[in-house]
Amino acid sequence: MQLLVGLGNPGNKYETTRHNIGFRFVDALAEQQGLRFAAAPRFHGETCEWKSADRRVILVKPQTFMNNSGECVAPLARYYDIETSDIFVVYDDLDLPSGKFRLKTAGGHGGHNGLRSLNQHLPDSNYHRIKVGIGRPPEGMDVTPWVLGKSMADERQQERRIFDALLKELNTVLAGDLALAGNRMHLQLQDKE
Repeated sequence: MQLLVGLGNPGNKYETTRHNIGFRFVDALAEQQGLRFAAAPRFHGETCEWKSADRRVILVKPQTFMNNSGECVAPLARYYDIETSDIFVVYDDLDLPSGKFRLKTAGGHGGHNGLRSLNQHLPDSNYHRIKVGIGRPPEGMDVTPWVLGKSMADERQQERRIFDALLKELNTVLAGDLALAGNRMHLQLQDKE
């Protein structure tokens, strides 16, 4: 069993913000697969189960707000006896421009409060990261209003292209072959430019 976690903030107010890319991705997957999220109050989240290939994957949207994401993910992982290396996290990344992505295993939080919380609550930081670029704010603008700001139409278009490529390669990602999945995704995105 694996966890696929989309990071974001709960509530309609945050739905279209840059910070909610993770929620939007797991929502796109759930829609594609005909799944419906249900409240999991015990874990402070919303979950649904996806059976893909020979694996069971729990899709997770923490309802703790971004800064406390670990308070949802760690108890879920313990309950289902899921190793950190079987956790995959989709989130926004300031250091990547819009339209770019990066797949990575383990590491620090890079200033991302959602990852900071995961690193505090999980036994180690060996989970897999699916970073979707949102770029840095314009000069003179603070980071908080940028990440909590509504993404523009062109950003959403770039996001959708990445989601489409990721959905096609998701089984490869979940099999742990991030390098192969990343290469194929890059090729798909180049073909669409």
